Amino acid sequence: MHIKQIIIQGFKSYKDQTIIEPFSPKHNVIVGRNGSGKSNFFAAIRFVLSDAYTQMGREERGALLHEGAGSAVMSAFVEIHFDNSDDRFPTGKSEVVIRRTIGMKKDEYSLDRKNATKTDVMNLLESAGFSRSNPYYIVPQGRVTALTNMKDNERLILLKEVAGTQVYEARRAESLKIMTETNNKREKIDELLHYIQDRLTELEEEKEELKDYQEKDKERRCLQYTIDHREQLAIAEELDNLEERRNAGAEDTGDSEERFRQGDRELAEIHAEINELKQQIDFLNVDKKQLETERKDNSRAKAKIELDVKNLTDGQAAAQQTRSQYQTDLDSLETSIQQHEAELAQITPEYDTRLQEEATVKGELDGAEATRQRLYAKQGRNARFRSKRERDDWLRAEINNSYPQLAKVKAVRVQNAEDIAELEKSITDTENIISQLREQLEGLGSNNETMQAQIQEAKSERDRLMDERKELWREDAKLDSVLSNASNQLRQAEQELSHTMDQNTSRGLAAVRRIKQQHQLEGVYGTLAELFDVRDRYRRAVEVTAGQSLFHYVVDNDDTASKIIEILQREKAGRITFMPLNRLRPNQSTVPSATDALPMIDQLQFDPLYEKAFQQVFGQTVICPNLTIAGQYARSHNVNGVTLDGDRSDKKGAFTGGSIDSKHSRLEAVRNVSKWRDEYETQKTRSVEIKRTLEMKDQEITRAVGNLQKLEQKRAQQENSYGPLLQELRSKDNDVQNKRDTLDAKHRASTKIEANMKALTDQQNAHEAEIAAEFKKALTRDEETQLENLSSTVQDLRQQYSNLSSARSEIESRKTILEIELRENLRPRLDQLRTQVFDDRSSAGSRGTLKESQIELKRINTRIATVESKLTELESSLEAAAARIQDLQTQHTTTKTSLDEIAVSIEKSQKRTEKSIRKRRILTVQASEVSARIRDLGILPHGALEKYERMKSDAVVKRLHKVNEALKKYGHVNKKAFEQYNNFTQQRETLTTRREELDKSQTRIDELIQVLDQRKDEAIERTFKQVSKEFAKVFEKLVPAGRGRLVIQRKADRGVEQEEQEDGEDATGGRKESVENYTGVGISVSFNSKHDDQQRIQQLSGGQKSLCALALVFAIQQCDPAPFYLFDEIDANLDAQYRTAVAHHLRDISSGDGDAGAQFICTTFRPEMLHVAQKCYGVRYQKKSSNVVVVTREEALEFVEGEKQ
Repeated sequence: MHIKQIIIQGFKSYKDQTIIEPFSPKHNVIVGRNGSGKSNFFAAIRFVLSDAYTQMGREERGALLHEGAGSAVMSAFVEIHFDNSDDRFPTGKSEVVIRRTIGMKKDEYSLDRKNATKTDVMNLLESAGFSRSNPYYIVPQGRVTALTNMKDNERLILLKEVAGTQVYEARRAESLKIMTETNNKREKIDELLHYIQDRLTELEEEKEELKDYQEKDKERRCLQYTIDHREQLAIAEELDNLEERRNAGAEDTGDSEERFRQGDRELAEIHAEINELKQQIDFLNVDKKQLETERKDNSRAKAKIELDVKNLTDGQAAAQQTRSQYQTDLDSLETSIQQHEAELAQITPEYDTRLQEEATVKGELDGAEATRQRLYAKQGRNARFRSKRERDDWLRAEINNSYPQLAKVKAVRVQNAEDIAELEKSITDTENIISQLREQLEGLGSNNETMQAQIQEAKSERDRLMDERKELWREDAKLDSVLSNASNQLRQAEQELSHTMDQNTSRGLAAVRRIKQQHQLEGVYGTLAELFDVRDRYRRAVEVTAGQSLFHYVVDNDDTASKIIEILQREKAGRITFMPLNRLRPNQSTVPSATDALPMIDQLQFDPLYEKAFQQVFGQTVICPNLTIAGQYARSHNVNGVTLDGDRSDKKGAFTGGSIDSKHSRLEAVRNVSKWRDEYETQKTRSVEIKRTLEMKDQEITRAVGNLQKLEQKRAQQENSYGPLLQELRSKDNDVQNKRDTLDAKHRASTKIEANMKALTDQQNAHEAEIAAEFKKALTRDEETQLENLSSTVQDLRQQYSNLSSARSEIESRKTILEIELRENLRPRLDQLRTQVFDDRSSAGSRGTLKESQIELKRINTRIATVESKLTELESSLEAAAARIQDLQTQHTTTKTSLDEIAVSIEKSQKRTEKSIRKRRILTVQASEVSARIRDLGILPHGALEKYERMKSDAVVKRLHKVNEALKKYGHVNKKAFEQYNNFTQQRETLTTRREELDKSQTRIDELIQVLDQRKDEAIERTFKQVSKEFAKVFEKLVPAGRGRLVIQRKADRGVEQEEQEDGEDATGGRKESVENYTGVGISVSFNSKHDDQQRIQQLSGGQKSLCALALVFAIQQCDPAPFYLFDEIDANLDAQYRTAVAHHLRDISSGDGDAGAQFICTTFRPEMLHVAQKCYGVRYQKKSSNVVVVTREEALEFVEGEKQ
């Protein structure tokens, strides 16, 4: 392993990022002027790898950052790349990167580009061989000088650091601290034991006095119990008498209350029926109003349709006569068009034939004329030339000039051919479009009747859907009224229920229901009162037993409860007690079951899922006939007893009873809320379904109306499209005619183009033939003969062309007349007649046929009859409902009078009961006070009460007074003497045991300190022997003619001749001495002989001292080798021969001669190291920033020589 590369930025003099090229794994030397940044380079490495820069303040951090011109440096970093090919770092990677970043407010390490702590980095370095106790793998500038000037005792301290004695010293100091604490604890325990022993002696005397006091007090308690017990029996007898009178009155009150409740229920039923009838009347009135409106609308529609039927009947005959006249004119015009088209079809082939013959003759005439002109031209130009060469040059020039003309004519021919093909295709396409347009015009009439039938069918469907929507509207209006009533009833029921609980609980219940719906919580089941049912006979007993628990909310688990409570707290929406089923652990004790003790939970009907919740509230309660039996079961079976009237005996002994207002029943209020909430939810669901159905029906009507509108628009489009179709047809006819005229012109142009091409080609051929012929001043005989023949031929062709042109003109005139007649006269008249017929049909269809109007009139009559029938039924229902309401109101008045009388009777009974309850409460308080006094007396001795049972009460009181007077003299007695004596005895035993444990602990600590001292001494002895041995070897290598050794100095050596102890000789031979007797480590060397007397380091020159210090550094390094070493100007004070020896020694170590090779990075001003270095570097300081670059050995030597000068 070795340092591969170093990157520095912002650190001290290195402002810009400095990337130093890879170091050699052996010996590297760095040179540079003073102040260039060599020492800062070594400081950067120490900044990352050593503990030199720790616990720095703000100013110390700032000193590490670069200071200079330009922008301020806010942070700096040093990054070292290690070659880990030998896996010395246990990371499994071939390269390890350690980086440290420093700033004004940060100090961070990273390992392989990941954040790491300083401890992680230091542990990794130690695992690779970097020892904290031996930091001499980095020797900064001045370290050698410090070692040179070091005293003997300081070298001993250095030796101890190398031996790692800090660990032993730390553990020894910790052990001594524990021993001191142990001694302090022992002293405190001894003090406490002395105090406890004194206190036990005092308590022995107080125990005897306490025994006399206890005898007198025992008699006092027996007398007091006799008095209190007799008073308790008297109070119990009076309570029993009150209970008998209360039970007798309770039966009468119970009958009255039962009759009152029955009457109250009857009143509620009457009131509910009256409300239902009123609601029914409201519904009937709404239906009546809607039916009357519908009847008016139908009457108006009937009058309108009857008027339309009359108008259609009157105009039907006139329309029929007009259509007949239009049809006759149309037939006549179609016959005339057919005749013209037949004649045109007969003339057109003959016209085409004549045109073709004329073109053929014209071509022949043009060819003859061109040949004759060429012969004349030849005859004229032969006189212009003096030689054949001159003639041929001119002919060739003419031929060359004719090529561009011929190419241009060919291009025109190609373009003309493409235009002809495009025109022919366009004419064909346009004729197809014309045919389609004519077919569309002919089919518009028949489509109109079909469209009319579809429109009528669509209207029927629309009317049917609208009738269905009206029925849904009626039902929706009824449901709105029902919903309003249910909402009012629910609101009233919730208000009544809220009066039975506190405001926070009421708000909380409403919030929980809302939270359940908003958050879709499945495990929120409801309040306890909502989850069970019970017969009216046991309702009051159940309410008294449950109390406010009726409104506890049952949930599946505590997570659900926590979530809801968190929302309630956040929204400040009330307070609720939750019962999570997974947390409930009800008592499973046996509850009595008998004819006079019914388990309450058996009288409840609930889902087994909620059994834990009901066991928690009702599981320990029985229903009894009266409070006496309830009290007996409460005492005997440890259960709660309750009567049907709600009187309760608690298992702890308390009795609760009295009058209860039956009108404000919590369970009844919960049932009422549940009833109206279910009714509201049911009607709301039905309303939502009706509204959804209405929306669907609206969509169906919208689709039906849309379909009808589409059909009517389609019909309108058909009616409106006839004119555009006709206009488009005319436009297409004109377009075809124009294109045909253009096509004829293109054909004529094509004929001319072909003639021009033929003339140019013939001229070229003639010129080429003339070039091949001999040069003569006159035409040849054959050419003269040809010229004569051509003159006669031209005359004949001109005559023939004139005759053909006249014949073609006559046929063309007739053809043009027929086409104009068809295009300008006959076909426009035909289109006009068709338009009139179609407009007549359209206007008749838009007004509607007579048959359709009659069907609509019949349908409206049927609808009016149905509405009248429904109105009659509604009137009958309204009368019956009003009569029933009158009867119910009479019945309500009678029942109300009877209830008032019962209420007066119940009120009188309640006053008597309240008076009895007040007296009972006073007696109960007295009984509680007596019971409390008896309990305060404590446990009495067995048989001590029998002698006072027959004694009169007056005698018991006198005896008690006498005993109390006797007890007054024991007022100062310690009543806790026995208890305190036992406590102090236990404390003495505990402290004695603790002191024995502390004695054992001190013995173990003494043994540990002895072991630590022994190990420390052994480590120092072992380190000294190893360092001394390596020092002798290194010194001998650096000074071959000399000898050196380390000498231990002891306290016993002072004042006498020092006894020298060398490593490897008799170091630990006969005796072992404690390291504490060592006073220092001296250095004894000889530079000239291995046998002369050796000198102490103080007697040497400066260079020799530096060499001895370096030998000591090398020896320490050999004892604890590191993978690389950093030396900063270690050869500064050495003589030349010793610098050479040190340089060769470094070379041998780095090359692996002996021990494993190590990497060296050194700075120097001397040439000796440069001669043995593997790689050289130079440090430069430019623009107030340092930089490190690779230099050759020659450049480095040149720099060193320059520095000497």
